[in-house]
Amino acid sequence: MVIGVVGGGSWGTALAQLLAGKGYRVKLWVLEPRLVEEIKTLRENSLYLPGIRLSPGIEPTNVLREVLEGTHLLVNAVPTQYIRSVWEGVAPGVPLVPLVSASKGIEVSTLKTPEAIFRDLLGEKGLSTWACMSGPSFAREVAQGLPTAVTVASRDGSLAREVAGVFMTPRFRVYTHDDVIGVELGGALKNVIAIAAGVCEGMELGHNARAALITRGLAEMSRLGVAMGARSLTFLGLSGMGDLVLTCTGDLSRNKTVGFRIGKGEKPQDIMKGMSMVAEGVPTAAAVVSLAAKLGVEMPISTEVYRILYEGKDPGEALGGLMERAPRPEFYWVQE
Repeated sequence: MVIGVVGGGSWGTALAQLLAGKGYRVKLWVLEPRLVEEIKTLRENSLYLPGIRLSPGIEPTNVLREVLEGTHLLVNAVPTQYIRSVWEGVAPGVPLVPLVSASKGIEVSTLKTPEAIFRDLLGEKGLSTWACMSGPSFAREVAQGLPTAVTVASRDGSLAREVAGVFMTPRFRVYTHDDVIGVELGGALKNVIAIAAGVCEGMELGHNARAALITRGLAEMSRLGVAMGARSLTFLGLSGMGDLVLTCTGDLSRNKTVGFRIGKGEKPQDIMKGMSMVAEGVPTAAAVVSLAAKLGVEMPISTEVYRILYEGKDPGEALGGLMERAPRPEFYWVQE
């Protein structure tokens, strides 16, 4: 079986390593020509996964059409804001094979999730073989073979099971789901809450504050999800609570790291200039605030993150804005 992985960042490289470890031939599209040569000669991606020796079954290239030709399954691991620009030029040549998107985010310019972006690019026929993967999964730990569990969602149950079988290993467990929008939103929205969790840690606000933030963050994630057609129960699973807890507490989280540095007094624009890897929560915060306003959904934590990132609001003032809101019931629902 030949598998094409589009996106040579940390996550795409880790998934390529996982699949090559199962004996599949993996063609990996990498944007940077120097990384292509490095992976070929040194079997390492020093920019995104330094110190991980990569399988000889990974064949890197920076020619995207080479990855599409002769493949039996495709994996999209391009950051959400770049999916359209990477794929639109080759969209007519994308084969009708299972296409698994592992991107987490919402396109700022259109407020669309990856499924909707690929619908624009490939049409309904192309989406007939589409699935998404999400869950608590740091790329480095997956590449190291540490135990991980994720969810694959598709509107076609048999396709979800087929994809799960391709990825499943004794150290990488894959569950299936049919709530595509819920799984996609869980993976996107948790990044915004993770920035807030990092701010809390940077400001040394304590464990109580972080626990409250994660819990209330999950509540607002679920509210927006239900308003967009997802099921609230999905947000209690791996792609919701699981990924949220990991990203808000794990030191490998890029989004939490951004928040931590903000909490220590650094300016968001200075942090982003010095990062080689994408922190998806930064653009997603802008998309989330727009979606919440459009749908009339209250998302106070995400709104304060947006104000810190884009309006220069002081984190201490943002904390006051959250803590001093008028009392209200803990549970109130958007109708499913």
